[in-house]
Amino acid sequence: MAEIAMNHPGKNALGSGLIAWLEDELARAGDEPLLLTGTGDSFSAGLDLKEIAASDIEALDRLLTRLDRLCRRLYEHPAPTVALVNGHAIAGGCVLVQCCDYRVALDAPATRIGLNELALGACFPPSILRIVRRRVPPRAEGEVFLGAGLFAPADALRLGLVDAVRADAGEAARAWLARAARHPRRTYAHTKALLTAGVAEPSAADLARFRGVELPIWTSDDLRERVRAVLAR
Repeated sequence: MAEIAMNHPGKNALGSGLIAWLEDELARAGDEPLLLTGTGDSFSAGLDLKEIAASDIEALDRLLTRLDRLCRRLYEHPAPTVALVNGHAIAGGCVLVQCCDYRVALDAPATRIGLNELALGACFPPSILRIVRRRVPPRAEGEVFLGAGLFAPADALRLGLVDAVRADAGEAARAWLARAARHPRRTYAHTKALLTAGVAEPSAADLARFRGVELPIWTSDDLRERVRAVLAR
């Protein structure tokens, strides 16, 4: 089994550096069961807003496309995967959580978990949108996506953003992974492939919408003003 513990600047902000590191770590894990977590009080605080603010449309296309592929790779990993949500999992950080088979959060009421992209004025890249729509229960879509809130672990559990909230989250995550790893590997991989098949595959229309409509939103004056306001806090 492999453990990937993010320990990067900006509360594990998802910029080019962390994305590249995660790509390498997934390659290192091979087809082994894996646990993904963070360090300190953050799982991941989401995209690196400093990099977003400094990027033109071509750079943002590369960054978001790379993140989209990383999330698809994690979602389709052929062995069991667990997200150990040790702290804040916000926006892109919460997306990484949704890419894992089992999601357990530490019972820490001050932690915030959620997909608040809309509040920033940002759109979901195509594969990511397909993944999170599959993982978030239909009953909660309005509150999670359109409400764009950040939730305490107990509310994240209610909304289906995590599967469990535990005081012993680390032990619970590793116990689940150990149990799942005892299943026949070939059968687990085959069944998971059937369950995930096509989910994260963007259509031609998805890609055209992303580049024609959503990338311009990412580089709009409105979004950049919101990003600058967040960075100034």
